[in-house]
Amino acid sequence: MSTTRLTIKDVAARAGVSKAAVSLAFNNKPGVSEATRAHILETARAMGWEPNLSARSLAAGSGTVGLAVCRPARQLGLEPFYMEFISGIESVLTERSSALLLRLVRDLDEEIELQRHWWKSGQIAGSVLVDLREDDPRIAELSRIGLPAVAVGHPSLTGPFAALWTDDAGAVGEAVRYLAALGHRRIARVGGAPELGHSIIRSGAFSAVMAESGLEPGRQTATDFSGEDGARATRSLLASADRPTAIVYDNDLMAVAGLSVATEMGLRVPADVSLLAWDDSQLCELTHPNLSAMSRDVHAFGAEAARTLYGVLSGARPEPRAVHTPVLTPRGSTAAPPPG
Repeated sequence: MSTTRLTIKDVAARAGVSKAAVSLAFNNKPGVSEATRAHILETARAMGWEPNLSARSLAAGSGTVGLAVCRPARQLGLEPFYMEFISGIESVLTERSSALLLRLVRDLDEEIELQRHWWKSGQIAGSVLVDLREDDPRIAELSRIGLPAVAVGHPSLTGPFAALWTDDAGAVGEAVRYLAALGHRRIARVGGAPELGHSIIRSGAFSAVMAESGLEPGRQTATDFSGEDGARATRSLLASADRPTAIVYDNDLMAVAGLSVATEMGLRVPADVSLLAWDDSQLCELTHPNLSAMSRDVHAFGAEAARTLYGVLSGARPEPRAVHTPVLTPRGSTAAPPPG
């Protein structure tokens, strides 16, 4: 049985009828005899068709876009990045009267099975793939079944899929050089999950730029992106004998948690320690002091991912493209380090 999704054309050719007849049969509309309808449905089932499919799905996919995210539900609801990214996707889908099919999964194996089911059953026209890993098993498995997708990640991670990414290495370099220019010599980074491709890129860039700038090797701590883990990492850094004078966070949720920890420990921001966030949601401007951040338009990033996917669905082969590179937005949480 073929692993690719069937189309009206496939069923019509096998059944020896027109595409219009297949559409009428699957939509249960008049225009074909009951015998012909039964013949078409039986042919489709024999070809591996799942019974809940519609002719509209056969013709062009429903237009529905799939997005699976491997995060706990509570954390996803709190993380500004995904809320903004999803709203960007939705802004494009609304223009096309389409919908987003969002599911949270526990691991990549579950996502592969989910994406396979979505595609084979005609529930989606294509997917947006996120949180790519090195040697990500989704790339081989989902390209093998012919799933149209755009992958949010560096081209080194995305295989044959259309790639959209941000220049994480360049943004990390800008953050470190900015803090070094303020006079900081001990800079730490509170990073995300270490298996993620963009975490690996950021980690490597951080080490390289610290060395190029003649700075002490900075401590890097991996987290799950949650506020709780960001607080734990901050507490450990600020309690150490060689306490950093500046900390860069991989998202703004952890930076906000870090600011609370610094206050809890009796440290002043930025007089005693500077904090620099990533993504720059509204959270960064609701704190006191406001958080400096590497800013990017996450809503526009999500919208661009959706547009690129629709380009793929229309037959285009988009070139890998870097978009919305984060830029430094200094605010009240960064300043020169304390003397001594």
